[in-house]
Amino acid sequence: MGGGSQAKEHPYEYIIASALAATINYPLWRASAIGQSGFRVTSTTFCGGGTLCGRFVTTLPPSITPYLHAFAPPYKGMCATIIGMTWARAAIFWGSDRGKELLQTSFPTLPPLLSTIIPPLFLSIGIQCINQPIVRASITLQNPESNLPNIRRSIQWIYGEYGVKGLWHGTSAGVLKTVPKYCTAILAKDYMDQILPPPDPHDPTSNLYRSAYKSAVAGIAGAALTNPLDVIRNEMFKTNQPLVDTVGSLRAEMGWMFVWRGMGKNLVAVSIPLASTLFFTDALIDYTEGRK
Repeated sequence: MGGGSQAKEHPYEYIIASALAATINYPLWRASAIGQSGFRVTSTTFCGGGTLCGRFVTTLPPSITPYLHAFAPPYKGMCATIIGMTWARAAIFWGSDRGKELLQTSFPTLPPLLSTIIPPLFLSIGIQCINQPIVRASITLQNPESNLPNIRRSIQWIYGEYGVKGLWHGTSAGVLKTVPKYCTAILAKDYMDQILPPPDPHDPTSNLYRSAYKSAVAGIAGAALTNPLDVIRNEMFKTNQPLVDTVGSLRAEMGWMFVWRGMGKNLVAVSIPLASTLFFTDALIDYTEGRK
């Protein structure tokens, strides 16, 4: 990613990159939400009960059907989900780069690790709390058995069933998942930025390859470490149980194997959006700088 000084000059590149990544990867996020929440995709929910389609779906392994459902219409809550992801990722990544520069300028004796970790730590906590009602409403919509048509109705249903507190139910698990994800991704990105050889000034593609390497490592690291908390958060949305009770229920049902539930989908649905956001940001900044 561009780093602090470039963050100050290129806020729009962060926003555009986040919007591109969120739009392209929406079906993957949808598949992950279905898998981690334990929602069931059946012939009835996928095809509306069509006989031929129903027979086809029943022949597929359960690991495949969430992806089919995720790519198939209707795309309930898509616009709100993409907007929420766009502003959240842009704010966290831009704010982390800009915040790192400000900390290094204002507190030159501050250890580099702290100047890197403090901005995403506080930004991801605040943004997760702000976005929580949209997050819960959008995941609730992905239940194939849900009859709710859109985000607005989903929020109204959650409020009617559980009150205002219900809209922020699962915030604890969401914060525990979001904060390590972004802090880990940003640390991994900065670490790769230090150990990779500098770009070749005579090769215009070398910087893109370099960005691809560090973005991929950052995305995978951020996704792999936070899967159990994704499972807990989505189960809390589904059952409306508190954090401790949710963990107890998951352990009673699956043992500690619950930490692996939806791992494959999560690696795809989280690592690819993170990596693509970082990569698109670098590519757009390089393009803008190249036109000067």
